[in-house]
Amino acid sequence: MERTLVLLKPDCVQRRLMGEIISRFETKGFNVIAMKMLQVTPELAKQHYAEHVEKPFYPGLEEFITGAPVVAMCIEGLDIIRVVRDMLGATNGLNAAAGTIRGDYSSSRQMNLVHASDGPEAADREMKLYFDPTEICPYEPTLTPWLKAGDE
Repeated sequence: MERTLVLLKPDCVQRRLMGEIISRFETKGFNVIAMKMLQVTPELAKQHYAEHVEKPFYPGLEEFITGAPVVAMCIEGLDIIRVVRDMLGATNGLNAAAGTIRGDYSSSRQMNLVHASDGPEAADREMKLYFDPTEICPYEPTLTPWLKAGDE
């Protein structure tokens, strides 16, 4: 099993799409093993987006991500990092395929509803920014045998 961080960004929260997006991950068969709503502080934004802090677009990004609450989730499943990013679609909602989360709900590059870690190292680093290990609650749903073969 692999884990990733997913953030439902301020635009997702403000547009009341949280349940819709969470449902898509659950319907896919993934386990939400940690979740909380929080207000991202400028300090947390700088840690999360450390690679972008010196870029000219960073002030707008920080203003956006700290502008309203986010929902942080740790999600677990097979090949989850790749699959979640495929489910999200292209970063710019105008370029995202229909059927993807951004393709169905976004028409913006910045207001693209959801962040997901882009690799195992990023997932590990980002999950530690948002969750203490005691807040992660892995579990095995009783319907797992109906979602995947035993050898997967």
